[in-house]
Amino acid sequence: MDPNSVTFNPDATLDDGSCTYEGQVVFWYNETTADSLQADQATALTYYVDGEVVGSSATTEFWNGAPECESPGSVTVVKDLGIATNLTFPFRVVDDTGFEYFSGTLNFTANNCEQVELVF
Repeated sequence: MDPNSVTFNPDATLDDGSCTYEGQVVFWYNETTADSLQADQATALTYYVDGEVVGSSATTEFWNGAPECESPGSVTVVKDLGIATNLTFPFRVVDDTGFEYFSGTLNFTANNCEQVELVF
C-alpha cells in the first residue's frame, strides 16, 4: 500500500507488511576535484559500499553538477533495504594503488536518489 515500496500494489486494500524498499546513491565530483586527484597521481577510483565493489571510474571523468541516479557514466549504487525505509552503509573510495581518498557513511532512503559529492 506504500507507493515508495518496490512491491507497491495500487489495488491493495490491506497492509499485509509485505512492502520492501530500495534506495539509491550516485557518487560524483567536479572538475576541481578531478584535477586535484590527477595532480596527486590518481588515475582511477574504485568505489566500495558495505565492503563490496560497486563501481569504478577514471579520475578524468567529472560532472559540472550533480547527476541523477543511473545517469550514463555515473557510479550509482542501489541497495535493497528490505522492510526498512532508511538504512546506512559505510563507503570508501580508493585509487588504483589502494590509497583511500574518501570514506564515510551513506544514507539510503526508500525510493530516493541521494547525490553524494566527493571533494578533494
